[in-house]
Amino acid sequence: MVEFEKHTLPNGLRVIVHRDETTPIAAVNLLYGVGARDEDPDKTGFAHLFEHLMFEGSVNVKDFDHQLQNAGGENNAFTTNDITNYYLTLPVENLETAFWLESDRMKGLAFSEEKLRIQKNVVTEEFRQSFLNQPYGDLWLLLRPLAYKVHPYQWATIGKNIQHIQDTSLQDVKDFFRKYYHPANAILTVVGNVEAREVFAMAEKWFGEIQAFNGQRKKLPREPEQKEERRLVAERQVPFSQIYIAFHMAPRNHPEFFPADLLSDVLANGNSSRLLQDLVKKQRIFSEANAYVSGSLDKGLFVVTGKLHPETPLEKAEEALWKHLDTLANQEVGEEELQKVKNKFEASHVFSESNVLGKAMNLAYYEFIGDADFLNRQIDQYWSLEAGDLQKTAASLFRKEKANTLYYKAVDYETTDKKSKEEA
Repeated sequence: MVEFEKHTLPNGLRVIVHRDETTPIAAVNLLYGVGARDEDPDKTGFAHLFEHLMFEGSVNVKDFDHQLQNAGGENNAFTTNDITNYYLTLPVENLETAFWLESDRMKGLAFSEEKLRIQKNVVTEEFRQSFLNQPYGDLWLLLRPLAYKVHPYQWATIGKNIQHIQDTSLQDVKDFFRKYYHPANAILTVVGNVEAREVFAMAEKWFGEIQAFNGQRKKLPREPEQKEERRLVAERQVPFSQIYIAFHMAPRNHPEFFPADLLSDVLANGNSSRLLQDLVKKQRIFSEANAYVSGSLDKGLFVVTGKLHPETPLEKAEEALWKHLDTLANQEVGEEELQKVKNKFEASHVFSESNVLGKAMNLAYYEFIGDADFLNRQIDQYWSLEAGDLQKTAASLFRKEKANTLYYKAVDYETTDKKSKEEA
């Protein structure tokens, strides 16, 4: 049980505090409700670019990292399709330093053409090295637009293509900052040996005068129901072929998310999971096999994937995966197996709350998806599920007309150029 106190400033900033008396370290997490899904289709990659720009200095702080390190702290950040998250830890007695640093860059970054040029180059190089020139790096650049035709989940956080970042102007990033980096679009969580009233007073002192953006956010398009199978074959110079099958599934805060999550664990969580035992160890169709859910705020993806042995045809691999999916849709999971995946979820959940940073991140995220206290209640959601609930979800999810199948086909390194083609 993670007990906390919550206070909302007049400008809309939500502040959540959990007292942990067991550690001299405090964790501060600042979640902004902006991700790749909020970008313009012709100007993608902005949310991730800002993850870099936010460390380029603000109006009164030239070097964020240097000031934090002087206070004994360390920090990092990440971007998803739904959020951008900044987090740090430092000695609790230096907590106010974190508030000074985070509030100053929320008030305003020290924008300049030179800083933008530097970070555009950094992100462009990251695009090349991690997505274009890395084996299997472009998998999600192919799978997302295959699965999503309307919703902005169709592109990855890095963006659709390098040119969007290269063409970014200083005015573009200023407009993006003003629209999304403000108190009413942020959640601040603090975990450590602190008094909630003192943290709330500190938040008012450092963030209280920052104005919220009062413009309208665009309404995101809803992805229509998929009614026919989609397939893509991509030929790449990689060591082994890989297959991905993705299905649209319920959003993160929808009741149908939880049985789908457990289904992914039945398939691929641990040494006794079905795909590992049957398709990797017994039949040796795959060298690796996995299943997972994206956990997206809007309609997400349930993904089943495997890396094939060289002698395994892709068609045989796909057939083997479908046998397991069909089994889940037509037969209830046994009580012992269901108990096992529930236990694993609970253990993972408890582990995520074992340190101050994990608790700070979790409190911010659950507040973002609707209610911070759901962090404490979601275990009950999983434990209440029965075998019939999983079968019902599987029968709804795992249907051929709802499948998005990607054959990532290994080809000869020396004789075949990189290419991809659509199949009927």
